[in-house]
Amino acid sequence: MLISKPTLLNDVSHAQSLLTSNPRLWNWRQGHLNDAVAPATYYEASLAPWTRFEPLQADTHCDVLVVGGGLLGASTALHLARSGLDVVLVEKDSIGSAASGRNGGQLTPGLARWEAADMIAHLPLDEARRLWRFASHEAMDLLDQIAQDYELDFDRRRGHLTAAVHAGHMGALVKGADARRYLGDTSVEIVGSYELEQEIRSPLYHGAVVDTLGGQLHPLALLRGLVYGLVQHGGRVYEGSPVQEIEQTEKGALAITPGGTILARQALVLAVHDTTSQFLPTQSNTTVPFYTYVGVTEPLECPVSELLPTDRAVYDTQFQIDYYRAVRQNRLLFGGQGTGTSWSPDRINDYLLDRIQTVFPQLEQVQLDFSWSGISDFTLNGATDSRKTEDAVPVYMVHGWSGHGVAQTVRIGKAISDDVMGRNEDFAMLTDITHRSIPLGHHLSGLAIPVVKAAIGMMSAVNPGRLVSF
Repeated sequence: MLISKPTLLNDVSHAQSLLTSNPRLWNWRQGHLNDAVAPATYYEASLAPWTRFEPLQADTHCDVLVVGGGLLGASTALHLARSGLDVVLVEKDSIGSAASGRNGGQLTPGLARWEAADMIAHLPLDEARRLWRFASHEAMDLLDQIAQDYELDFDRRRGHLTAAVHAGHMGALVKGADARRYLGDTSVEIVGSYELEQEIRSPLYHGAVVDTLGGQLHPLALLRGLVYGLVQHGGRVYEGSPVQEIEQTEKGALAITPGGTILARQALVLAVHDTTSQFLPTQSNTTVPFYTYVGVTEPLECPVSELLPTDRAVYDTQFQIDYYRAVRQNRLLFGGQGTGTSWSPDRINDYLLDRIQTVFPQLEQVQLDFSWSGISDFTLNGATDSRKTEDAVPVYMVHGWSGHGVAQTVRIGKAISDDVMGRNEDFAMLTDITHRSIPLGHHLSGLAIPVVKAAIGMMSAVNPGRLVSF
């Protein structure tokens, strides 16, 4: 099967024309769209129409089955296919319909919420350096290599800021930058409030970390690019094919879908993010899911460069972080929050507009053209949970991203491929990190997250200089 490369568009007018020509569709400003007819997110609207893959309709077999059509699954499948293996990738909905195609597109180093200081605190120095290099420079370099290998454009831009909303947070930012330098990473520097005015035109901040390693990209364009590469190497892709059950048999790992079974002879990869728990014993679950929200403004009346002169992506240090960046057609992408239950479209829009005008009060009349929600999950220690079973045909699993990890998912996909091929111990390094079980995490998130947020909110009121982000 031949498919085209993902193509970025300079505007999204084609999406609006679809809506105006079909009155049955709900207002796109409220986030209600029929995905089969018109785009539900800015990312979909800013890409040319793309391939739809047929569901699995017969029993089949392969060397490796990858379950989940997000960045982790697509990267794993691509690197395995590049190694000459027969690879099948199945997705229960459509490619990019979950977190990988709906996130903020920020590129930040680290392993979920494990940053350099966490690695130093938990690992011997040489292992901390190795893990930091893996989750930072190697992850970013791999994106550039993939873009070069397949001649892809996914709006890769460099430079990222972590901005302090309280003067007391600067101490934690300095400590984090110092830890990175201690591990051999010199791509960070600290700026104070006066110098920060050259980066962000907002009255909220007291200084920042400038990170030249991080940056931003169009996540759905990256994901489609990975799938494009996979197909070039003979990989097979099936959408609308949810895996309902996995069995270990004498011939291999057998995945059961509504349209047929898939026998994996060498390995099976569960790249399904927060839904990994569906395939785990209750006592083995280590994550709690949460909802987060993203919006993209209409084209601004003022140049977006007046808000972000250096075009660096930003996130801040408040408990419920704000993150934002400039995107095409003079628009601003803005996201944040973390809730245990999903908000209504009206509430999402109201929240995001309020935060935009708090950060940039000069934007008095701004409106959103797109807003949407997505699901992420977190672990208790903040690091991503990576696993490999001891079955004859091993099952690989990675989950618990805490809303961070666009570049790292791609790098871990390569690490899984390397492990299957016996090339190195990169994935084993990740599985050595210890995690605590949260048996009812997926069932209690609606109650637990508000309670935790309220408690931390009270702590922040007493000690506002303490840095705690979610």
